Amino acid sequence: MKKERMNFKNLREYLAWLYYQYLLITGIYVLEPWEKSIFNSILFSAIAMVVYTSYVFVPIHVRLALEFFLGIFGGQLESTMALMT
Repeated sequence: MKKERMNFKNLREYLAWLYYQYLLITGIYVLEPWEKSIFNSILFSAIAMVVYTSYVFVPIHVRLALEFFLGIFGGQLESTMALMT
């Protein structure tokens, strides 16, 4: 039981250290609390938009690029199912 508590304490300290590093690297440690919350909201909203856009649009672009390069290098564009029917 004590070992589990130590791991939790180490994890908590590590997360606190990571948050402190985030404050130092971004320079928001000098801001007031309401300014920090606005900055964090904008930052995390931008990150969420990038992740969502990557999830939705990157596979489409990869497929189109693959079809383009397969067409250039003489690859097969039809699927195997289309050939079987």
